Amino acid sequence: MSDHIRIVLVNTTHPGNIGGVARAMKNMGVSDLCLVEPKSFPHPDADARASGATDILEKARVVSTLDEALADCGLIFGTSARERHIPWPLVNPRELAAIATPLEGKARVAILFGREDRGLTNEELQRCHHHVHIPAVESFSSLNIAAAVQVITYELRMAQVVDQQAARPQWGTDWDIELAEQRELELMFEHLERTLVEIEFLDPNNPRQLMPRLRRLLQRAVPDKVEVNVLRGILTAIERRSGQVKKDKSDV
Repeated sequence: MSDHIRIVLVNTTHPGNIGGVARAMKNMGVSDLCLVEPKSFPHPDADARASGATDILEKARVVSTLDEALADCGLIFGTSARERHIPWPLVNPRELAAIATPLEGKARVAILFGREDRGLTNEELQRCHHHVHIPAVESFSSLNIAAAVQVITYELRMAQVVDQQAARPQWGTDWDIELAEQRELELMFEHLERTLVEIEFLDPNNPRQLMPRLRRLLQRAVPDKVEVNVLRGILTAIERRSGQVKKDKSDV
């Protein structure tokens, strides 16, 4: 079982798709399902499509915000079918499995799936360390959510069954500190943005793409808990120094 893998569905419209996802998950030994504001759930259509995987639906957690779904996750993948304005680290399902499988027992991994008609928003994708793209044929590349979940969970299952002994953490060694959870990263990004505005490096009226690019930079590093605390300590020191400089200037 891949107990550290969480499948997150965002604003799913059709309850039958939720049932199809539950069945795909159970086929491949994944049981943690989180639903962010589904249009209709629970629903008989979900139960019917689950076809023997209703236990996944019964345990599914329904939340009102993406923050709630990701708060305790240390690594986040967002499914994306198209190129974005700002390029992001991009992997295929097999590469996702190679990164995520060795983290069992070390960090919870979330895989996000968006709305049936338009996927995930840019803001939602910016919460992710990596984007994952299923390389379907270009002439007909749109996959049903359940089919997409099946492809990705299959690769996770194969990484467990076939290559478990050869699996290595993505850093090439066992890490000494737990990865920072998403709630810790979000607090850090809020702190960073506040500090950059304070020192007048970031203009809130003309932010351009500064914060998304800084998110990409820091999330690409996949920081651990100590590293996040160090960064926040630096930001606090900058805030204190900035406040002292402003106070000294006001005394002149």
